[in-house]
Amino acid sequence: MPMIFDPADALGPDWQTGRWLGRIDRGDGPCPVLVVDGIAHDMARVAPTVAELVTLGTFDPANGEAIGPLDAIGLGVDGHPRLLSPIDLQCVKAAGVTFAVSAMERVIEERARGDAGAAAAVRERLEGRIGGSMRAVVPGSPEAAALKQALIDEGLWSQYLEVAIGPDAEIFTKAPVLATVGWGADVGIRSDSTWNNPEPEVVLLVGPDGRAVGATLGNDVNLRDFEGRSALLLGKAKDNNASCSLGAFVRLFDDRFTMDDVRRAEITLRIEGTDGYTLDGASAMDQISRDPEELVRQAMSEHQYPDGFVLFLGTLFAPTQDRDVPDQGFTHKVGDTVAIATPMLGRLINTVVTSHAAPAWEFGLTALSRNLAGRGLLSA
Repeated sequence: MPMIFDPADALGPDWQTGRWLGRIDRGDGPCPVLVVDGIAHDMARVAPTVAELVTLGTFDPANGEAIGPLDAIGLGVDGHPRLLSPIDLQCVKAAGVTFAVSAMERVIEERARGDAGAAAAVRERLEGRIGGSMRAVVPGSPEAAALKQALIDEGLWSQYLEVAIGPDAEIFTKAPVLATVGWGADVGIRSDSTWNNPEPEVVLLVGPDGRAVGATLGNDVNLRDFEGRSALLLGKAKDNNASCSLGAFVRLFDDRFTMDDVRRAEITLRIEGTDGYTLDGASAMDQISRDPEELVRQAMSEHQYPDGFVLFLGTLFAPTQDRDVPDQGFTHKVGDTVAIATPMLGRLINTVVTSHAAPAWEFGLTALSRNLAGRGLLSA
């Protein structure tokens, strides 16, 4: 059964007072859409892509074509009008190991060599040495350097702790341009992965000038076995067909929704399996070790993004609850429903399949360029 798009659920209870940016296919191709006061406006004649609309900073619905109330246009993930991932030409970046708990889990994956069965013993030893001390350490500080030396002396140092408490954040490319999936879509895990999990995160939309203009929810699907065997397998662990999902729309910053709301966000996660299994988790953004704007700064410190980028901010969620086998933690099964939510950004919901079974990614840059040209939306 296709999921039914309800703005009050997908965008949150105050969706009619927020300003939202996303994409819809009305039958002839993707259109940037601005939602203000609950009314959807096609902005394709103002700018043919979300990336250009952000660059122009043109968020005035009067310049677009009113489509109608968002809750009355019959929006869904099949047919038309069809909801798409809310971004297009932006690079998809992610910050890793931005919370103390997630840092420890990465170390555990590494020391367990991707073996879920060995994780419990590694976790016990690491927690016994570090305890809660890492949560209070400011990355790059003298205290961080002292903790690093202590861990080296005990043979517990890891490349993951380097990015957790060292001066440089981990920033990596999560997915190719145009490869993200949106609300209600299938999300993919590699068919040869046996230890994996969702990562519920807040995602910033950033313009080419380095200014964050809004935020949405995201699922940075992660393969713990692949990355645990070797950090050099990060590409295979992170970038697979349908392995990166984003919320239905990006909520634009204004006087009702600011970066401080991102900093205070409480994110919930619920996984429901077809086998009756359920898991509830949470991630509190006030526990992040680096400020979101610092992560944006580091992402742009030696790079330019002429079409802007989105940045996953990382997660506090640590999937340690056993599913089938004691001491082997959580891993996905095909058919799992993953719901990620926070009141001011709504709820992102996806169903887990293998990357082979997910709809193939076929609409790339060439297809988009031809589509926009054919609709007369490209100009010199």
